[in-house]
Amino acid sequence: MPDATTWETTLVFAIALVIAVIATFIISAIASIIVRAVSRRRDWAGILIRRARWPFRTVLLVAGTWISIALAFPDASWRPPVDHAFLIAIIAAGAWLVAQLFLFLADMGVSRYRLDVADNRVARRVHTQFQIVRRLVVVVIVILAVGAILLTFPGVRAVGASVLASAGIASIVAGLAAQSVLANMFAGIQIAFSEAIRVDDVVVVEGEWGRIREITLTYVVVVTWDERTVVLPCTYFTTKPFQNWTKYGSALVGSVELDVDWRISTDAMREELDRVLEGEELFDGRTKVLQVTEATGGLVRVRVLVSAADSAALWDLRCLVREDLVEWIREQDAAALPQQRVLVGSEPAERTEADADSDEGRGGATDAASESRRQAGEP
Repeated sequence: MPDATTWETTLVFAIALVIAVIATFIISAIASIIVRAVSRRRDWAGILIRRARWPFRTVLLVAGTWISIALAFPDASWRPPVDHAFLIAIIAAGAWLVAQLFLFLADMGVSRYRLDVADNRVARRVHTQFQIVRRLVVVVIVILAVGAILLTFPGVRAVGASVLASAGIASIVAGLAAQSVLANMFAGIQIAFSEAIRVDDVVVVEGEWGRIREITLTYVVVVTWDERTVVLPCTYFTTKPFQNWTKYGSALVGSVELDVDWRISTDAMREELDRVLEGEELFDGRTKVLQVTEATGGLVRVRVLVSAADSAALWDLRCLVREDLVEWIREQDAAALPQQRVLVGSEPAERTEADADSDEGRGGATDAASESRRQAGEP
């Protein structure tokens, strides 16, 4: 049965924990009020509070509990392992808080560059680079925190010299084991700063049209036009050719091709194209061309070139032009509909004298053979 000393220790420990929890929430509430008061009418205060609330409370709770126990039991024999545990907890909570504060600053920096505007090339570059940098910084913070925690163990510090002595061999083994991972990481960093692709770029990869949704240190996420998600390693974009439709801008030129009869009136067709594009919001006014590019096989091929501000608008504009011209040909110029011409009932060519002589020769030979069979009594 526990003695009075044990109950007293447990009670004091519980009181210290309660005091630490109450102090944590009071200090956290005061800090939130101060932040909101200083940054009134600004959005970043709410973002900061959402980002740092729980890491900040965790740091306060761990630190407050540790201080309370240290004050309540200054000479207890069980203090060393408890102090070690609290030291590890404070390092982990501090790393969490630092990471969240950095992510808050990164979000604030990126929020100035909007992706939902017409000309967003600079914004896409900034978003891409920040995605890579924020992951690198978080990885560095985690590595430093893990290293700091390991250094709190005396045994780890004691073997530090031997670890450094074998670092060369270990690095070679690790490099060979993680070759593909490291290659992807370096490729991700290269993508971020070479600007080969950016977030929200329109690309064609593996025959699929889509937009870059996310770029990480090891892979790239592409969302196709039918909302499928294609995940590709970063090395794909550094070792294989691909199409980037928005590398230098989002404006594009597209074509519409129609096979029609020779009797088509290209002038009237141009007038109809002008009517379709006049006042059309999808058309950006840069390119408007109608040309006959081929005239073979009984048909002529008409190619229409139009331009739009981005790939989505260009697709809709091409469909609109194609539908309208097909309807116009059907209703206004039916003679220009594609037709297949077949020559039927033609007179046979005149026979040459050589053909006639050949027929006479074959006929004479046939008559002679019939006469000889008749004389021989054959049927």
